[in-house]
Amino acid sequence: MSDAPGLNHDRYGVTPTATMASMAGIDFVRAIFSGKLPEPPIMQTVEPFDCSAEPGIIVIHSVPGIRHYNPIGSVHGGYAATLLDSAMGLAVHSMLPVGTGYTTLEFKISFVRGMTGETGAVRTEGRTLHVGRRTATAEARITDAKGRLLAHATTTCLVFGIPVDGASAAMERESAAIDTARRTI
Repeated sequence: MSDAPGLNHDRYGVTPTATMASMAGIDFVRAIFSGKLPEPPIMQTVEPFDCSAEPGIIVIHSVPGIRHYNPIGSVHGGYAATLLDSAMGLAVHSMLPVGTGYTTLEFKISFVRGMTGETGAVRTEGRTLHVGRRTATAEARITDAKGRLLAHATTTCLVFGIPVDGASAAMERESAAIDTARRTI
């Protein structure tokens, strides 16, 4: 992340749950990518560009830089984890109907090649494998400009209903179910 003059820090924020719940998942994701809704604040760390969304498929381009380095002289694994988790989660979200949300239950990452500031633009593609009523699975890959695999991941997500009013007993039950599911992992 850079604090250089001219960067638009107002483009990041958290969309109200009621707004998200009132939209089909693909419309919500596309609204973020088009700037109609704010980008999640976590994306400031990877500063994506040229993002696209089709049902079940998300593509994010980003450029690793020196600000992403770890103490051993390469891009920190958290950079790849942020891209992979985001692409997989948004791929799942792109398949959800109005009034439905998700949360990541688990994900696994494999690092294949290291990244440095010289890697250049990387492409992260997330794809759904299965989207059911209660769970969803997805996979993602990061490749460099030459198409070489840098990292890949898989995820399992919990799918749940979100009441548009945000204050019903059903929401409390769903929240309790999410907490219980997370404790069992």
